[in-house]
Amino acid sequence: MDNKTNFSLAGKVALVTGASYGIGFAIAKAMAGAGATIVFNDIKQELVDKGLAAYEEAGIKAHGYVCDVTDEDAVNAMVAKIEAEVGVVDVLVNNAGIIKRIPMIEMAAKDFRQVIDVDLNAPFIVSKAVIPSMMKKGHGKIINICSMMSEFGRETVSAYAAAKGGLKMLTRNIASEYGEYNIQCNGIGPGYIATPQTAPLRETQPDGSRHPFDQFIISKTPAGRWGEAEDLGGPAVFLASDASDFVNGQILYVDGGIQAYIGKQPS
Repeated sequence: MDNKTNFSLAGKVALVTGASYGIGFAIAKAMAGAGATIVFNDIKQELVDKGLAAYEEAGIKAHGYVCDVTDEDAVNAMVAKIEAEVGVVDVLVNNAGIIKRIPMIEMAAKDFRQVIDVDLNAPFIVSKAVIPSMMKKGHGKIINICSMMSEFGRETVSAYAAAKGGLKMLTRNIASEYGEYNIQCNGIGPGYIATPQTAPLRETQPDGSRHPFDQFIISKTPAGRWGEAEDLGGPAVFLASDASDFVNGQILYVDGGIQAYIGKQPS
């Protein structure tokens, strides 16, 4: 198969951070379906164990590691262990992330720093750890999980928006610095995805009505629904595969069309 139409990940080692559940798990599952060997981490052993059980239930042999992705020494040790036990990382998905929904003037600086640390500093640390071996191999793929908040602001998410906007630019800079080594770095910007993280925004109200934010998102999305984590699998496989070898420094928004749509006129 010509590399321009080759979506296979056979023989590739894919590291997906924070992929015990949710978006990371769905992306890893899709990559496993395309032939990749899956490696993931989480911050606690119980989360790694939960992830391993979920992968096993899905018929996937995954390799799980306990690692805090904000700790550079721990990340370097994990990557060295992965290379020794599984192989050189061909595909990195910087998926681990947190959000704190707090109005800016009520947010403590330590909380702001924590979000920046997990959502921006960690992708820098993990990318930095895997790039040297990608350079030696002459090929590599880095996929950063960006956000709608890489483009837009919204109430209560100042830290998250700042981090994800920074991650968009980190994506472009990695592409700029390491494209000559045949390393492609792109981002996926999920729209509003139905995950445990967004569950509070979709809770049914005491009167049986939909949450106001749920109504707002449905009205703003041409697809007329929240996305599912599985909706991100195909785009991730494309960006991890040889089919995207001339795609670099881009953010692929998987948002049901929300960025293209001004919204309905009020009746």
